[in-house]
Amino acid sequence: MMELVCPAGTPAALRAAVDAGAHTVYCGFADETNARNFPGLNFSREELAEGVAYARARGARVLVAINTFPRAGGQALWHRAVADAHQAGAHAVILADPGLIAHAAEAHPDLRLHLSVQAAAANPDAINLYAEAFGIRRVVLPRVLTVEEITAINREIDIETEVFVFGGLCVMAEGRCSLSSWATGLSPNMNGVCSPASHVAYEEVAGNNEARLGGYLIHRTPKGAPVPYPTLCKGCFTAPATRTGPAQTGHIFEDPVSLDATELIPKLQKAGVTALKIEGRQRSRAYVAQVVRAFRAAVEAAEQGAPMPAGLLAKLTEGQAATTGAYAKTWR
Repeated sequence: MMELVCPAGTPAALRAAVDAGAHTVYCGFADETNARNFPGLNFSREELAEGVAYARARGARVLVAINTFPRAGGQALWHRAVADAHQAGAHAVILADPGLIAHAAEAHPDLRLHLSVQAAAANPDAINLYAEAFGIRRVVLPRVLTVEEITAINREIDIETEVFVFGGLCVMAEGRCSLSSWATGLSPNMNGVCSPASHVAYEEVAGNNEARLGGYLIHRTPKGAPVPYPTLCKGCFTAPATRTGPAQTGHIFEDPVSLDATELIPKLQKAGVTALKIEGRQRSRAYVAQVVRAFRAAVEAAEQGAPMPAGLLAKLTEGQAATTGAYAKTWR
């Protein structure tokens, strides 16, 4: 059966994911070592140890995301995170920075290493280099590949592949986006958060609600309408007129929709994918439980060769809309 890897932004969400049928749960420490460094999220060292024990007692595993890039001279924080994850009994750590991967491989040779999507390793040469140089056991593939491209990659590598199947959809190759850094001065790849809450502001102006990031207007919505969180790539902007068309206002970079690749699970299974990953460490435990239950049913259906269950998660998608993203590049 394909492994179901599920998000946990809090200890309560971890327990909810395990109870709902997650094979594996991933989480991070409450600091800049992980790429979901939002206030109120993530785990203390004690909470992680308790979470690992809870999961193990129920046959599940815990992965720890230490997937940001250490600051020059500040590597000790990241080194300590790897050591603490190992001591807590984590099944594996998810890393992106080559220097940190080298340290983990040398300092903790018995610790299983996974390559984060933040490393943006999207071809066999890059993946094989990480595997041969550092002993990486699994790669989380960027959300820019088709099923056919994933199939081709799996033919040329000897390690496991993990792919995203539900949740937020990043328009860029992860680990290479500079939009939030440009607007806020804080790098998601180093400070651990895209569109940090410290740089978000809401204001009512002329009867409209405005959402800003780093002082830049990202959304303007009528009073009473839902106000989206100001993530720059999902903002509304006006593109100037060109020789081929008039000015346009809308979601220039990316529509506010969620990835939902449920229908593609049999194809991903055939492509040789080991694990299916759900995004959502910022979500509630109720959300996590519902999504995990739905995907556990889908994974079991795929194992039995049964049709994929449809429409179970429509109400949980962003903007009540979903896409299969780059898995089927219809624009080619």
